This record gives sequence, structure tokens and C-alpha cells, in this order.
Amino acid sequence: MSTKIRLQRGGAKKRPFYQVVIADERSRRDGRFIENLGYYDPCKSPAVCKLNVEKIVDWLSKGAQPTDTVRQILKNQGILEQSAQAA
Repeated sequence: MSTKIRLQRGGAKKRPFYQVVIADERSRRDGRFIENLGYYDPCKSPAVCKLNVEKIVDWLSKGAQPTDTVRQILKNQGILEQSAQAA
């Protein structure tokens, strides 16, 4: 089973709110997920991002691949550098 760290959309029309989740790559965008890792709210100024760093680093060490958008969020938060140092 290949896992992805990706965004799951919530919120109202034209007011997106995203949860950062671990999911099987075959599941739908807003479908079943394995674990919730935090949230991302791009509507705030500046964008609000609250993530559980320990869980993300653990999943990255297990081989989970972040999507392109999540990779940028993790890079801006400095989490990718932490996971590279831990490996």
C-alpha cells in the first residue's frame, strides 16, 4: 500500500479549508484517510497552518510521499529539513 500526505478539502463554497491527512493513494480526495496530521487555512492573511510535526516526520520516515502542494507547505514550515536530518 502506497501512502500519500495530501490535502482534504472542507469548508464552504469559495471558502476552502484543508486538513492535512495520510491516505492510500487510491482513495478519493475527500474519501477515507488513515490519520489526520493537521490543517491548512489559506483564507486567512497570512495563511494559517497547524501541523503535528512528530507524526509527519514519522510518516515520512516510513516512506509516505507528500503531494506537490503539501511538499511546499512542509518546506515553508521547515519540516522537510527536520525529516532529512532525522534520516
